[in-house]
Amino acid sequence: MPAAIIDGVASAQHLRAEIAAQVSARPADLRPPGLAVVLVGADAASQVYVRSKGVATRKAGMVSVERHLPATTSQAELIDLVQSLNADPEIDGILVQLPLPPQIDAAAVLAAIDPDKDVDGFHALNVGRLWSGEPALVPCTPRGCMKLIAEAVVSTSGLNAVVIGRSGIVGKPMAALLLAANCTVTIAHSRTADLKKVCREADILVAAVGVPGMVGGDFIKPGATVIDVGINRIPTPDGATRLVGDVVFDEALAIAGAVTPVPGGVGPMTIACLLENTLTAYRRRMAV
Repeated sequence: MPAAIIDGVASAQHLRAEIAAQVSARPADLRPPGLAVVLVGADAASQVYVRSKGVATRKAGMVSVERHLPATTSQAELIDLVQSLNADPEIDGILVQLPLPPQIDAAAVLAAIDPDKDVDGFHALNVGRLWSGEPALVPCTPRGCMKLIAEAVVSTSGLNAVVIGRSGIVGKPMAALLLAANCTVTIAHSRTADLKKVCREADILVAAVGVPGMVGGDFIKPGATVIDVGINRIPTPDGATRLVGDVVFDEALAIAGAVTPVPGGVGPMTIACLLENTLTAYRRRMAV
């Protein structure tokens, strides 16, 4: 029997509708939540992401503030803008779109964001809060992954989870969230000995390495839940391109119990969870 396909599009639509309803139901004397997105330069993919975030923010009834800066912007100029957004009482969430031009230290910029407005969840204080089990703004992609896992798994308690990838954006926070859900967690990476064997022991397998088709069917335990975070654009024979994940989808479909597709899996949940983080930040700031 083929695996169940976890529909991230439907899940994201449901979450966004819930968020919009909650924004609409706020007290009449309160302003709506505000999200500021900062884009430096003219990277085509980043421009698409920023537009998508703006559209989703406005559809949720929130205020979208977009700041576009030239690629020649200095680090000091960008940090000045971030600090002005920190001080802006109408802004609840701040997101600086990555990657940044080479003259700018991304870590320094992210550290300048007010942790309580850090809706990406990348600030060191939010990282510490997450690992300490305190309330935190959690990185959006791992947060979305956990919501999709909850749709496929009745209970995560006691399950073996393997996360392939150790980035601070996905791999590490994903592991922290799985630990908080009472999984036994392994973080695997390029230096892991016998990676296939490690992965085949996973009841929950999260692939977040950015290598097209790296995870074949021989990585997957029968019946496992497979979450494919990879979004890779590869050429097609006709000269165009298409999106694929880190997992060989057809092979996973024949072995796993449930699997996310690419596109249509984790991706839509990332923006939905950005809106959820913005609403959380708003409520904390407004004490509602």
